[in-house]
Amino acid sequence: MRRDPGLYDYLPWNARPRITWPNGARVAFWVAPNVEFYELDPPANPTRKAWARPTPDVLAYSYRDYGNRVGFFRMLEVMDRCGVRGSVSLNVAVCEHHPELIAVARERGWEFFSHGIYNTRYSYGMDEAQERAIIQDSIATVEKHAGQRIAGWLAPALTQTERTMDLLAEHGLLYTCDLFHDDQPQPVKVRQGRFVSIPYSLEMNDIIVYGVYGESPRRYTEKLKAQFDQLYAEGATSGTVMAIPLHPYAVGQPHRIGPFAEALEYITGHEGVWLATGREIAAHYLAHHYDAAVAAMTKIGGE
Repeated sequence: MRRDPGLYDYLPWNARPRITWPNGARVAFWVAPNVEFYELDPPANPTRKAWARPTPDVLAYSYRDYGNRVGFFRMLEVMDRCGVRGSVSLNVAVCEHHPELIAVARERGWEFFSHGIYNTRYSYGMDEAQERAIIQDSIATVEKHAGQRIAGWLAPALTQTERTMDLLAEHGLLYTCDLFHDDQPQPVKVRQGRFVSIPYSLEMNDIIVYGVYGESPRRYTEKLKAQFDQLYAEGATSGTVMAIPLHPYAVGQPHRIGPFAEALEYITGHEGVWLATGREIAAHYLAHHYDAAVAAMTKIGGE
């Protein structure tokens, strides 16, 4: 019986090589808006239903559509004001459904990475050919509409197969957001190439905070500030990563956008914060720290 997924080796916090970020920053800070499309009546997946209620679920569909119509633009204004570029976790079908969203993000130099084609189509049960087709479609669609090649991956609805990481690395991607095991980038074991995870915090994810924990917007602000303060303090010794995963239909609600703006202003008001994209964090880590981390893991594993 397998007792762990075998995707990464153990490297305890107190035995790691020091991470340094550009210009001596303590924290690499990135914001990942999930720009998504939920189909009204998607093909059925035998493992998981797309909607909790019977389809067509107009209520749930229209609630999520709010993000693309309204919430995205409120979130965009706040991020512009704070000088933060987004790393868009993109359902790539948005490129054809709502090209206007792609255009305004592209104008600002935002990164695009793949969050699958639709957020209502899951990886469960896919064979290798199907999964390859999804990855290749994502690469081609984003290149066509956004003019960049994707470097990162967040699986649609966080669903995977046992071969997902191997296929991502094989297609030249640099990083995954699907591992929630650390506050620093970490090497991921793949069949070929070099591949890393970068922190994408479920604890700071607006959907988790609002939908699972039932927290208030004011409490979300407090949590974001507390998260940053701890990572900023620890980053004086070795560089840390703070991620804020967002969903425009959640954070872009009128009563939530002000508290979010307060938190973003607080974080970006500190010196020693690298306002980065996911691609930039992964590339820097691969170039400067990946080999040392692998060597440290090998040493621990051999002891």
